[in-house]
Amino acid sequence: MTRFITDHIIPRLNSAGAFFAYLGLRLILAWEFWEAGTTKLKGNNWFSNVQDNFPFPFSMFSADTNWVLAAYGEVIFALLILFGLFTRFAALSLIIITAVATAAVHWPESWGSLSELWQGYAISNDGNGNFKLPLIFIVMALPLVFNGAGKISLDHLISKYLKQPENKTVCDIATIGAAFTVFGLTLVFVMPTTGLILIGLGLAAIIYQFFASNKPSQAD
Repeated sequence: MTRFITDHIIPRLNSAGAFFAYLGLRLILAWEFWEAGTTKLKGNNWFSNVQDNFPFPFSMFSADTNWVLAAYGEVIFALLILFGLFTRFAALSLIIITAVATAAVHWPESWGSLSELWQGYAISNDGNGNFKLPLIFIVMALPLVFNGAGKISLDHLISKYLKQPENKTVCDIATIGAAFTVFGLTLVFVMPTTGLILIGLGLAAIIYQFFASNKPSQAD
């Protein structure tokens, strides 16, 4: 029975996963951000009420500019996610939009410990923040950043047309650096010190790997 599962069931699930594993994430994320963006475009700008809470560099922009960036960003990147075009870029962009919104609207004003911070993992704000939904959206978008849209996507069709290798993996120091950079960009707007440290470590790892890979051998 175990042999049958490992030889016949799991390989077929893996093949099906290449098509469908991320489709559900894309559909629900596309709908949620499309709805959020179109609602902003049809509604009134309330960002002036929370403009002082926007993190740098968005704190340098006007409430109207941030409103336009958020609204059109949510609509455009939702469409890219839906059709699976430039999926990694679109997913990371939506993560950044969500992180900025979390800092401006959903993050607690102060917290002294992780247990206090976790009280903000809620839908309604009882004075401790309410970042539950934004966090869920970020966690849903991360697989799209790391693995792309899957085979039911324009990205896949473009790769096939250009005859580019798919699902190529490389595991080295830069791999860890890329992950650190993504997590750092996710955190930098709500936990600036932690986010900047992760980004710094990530970029350092990527740069180190670049120079190590291009270092001429002694035989040369």
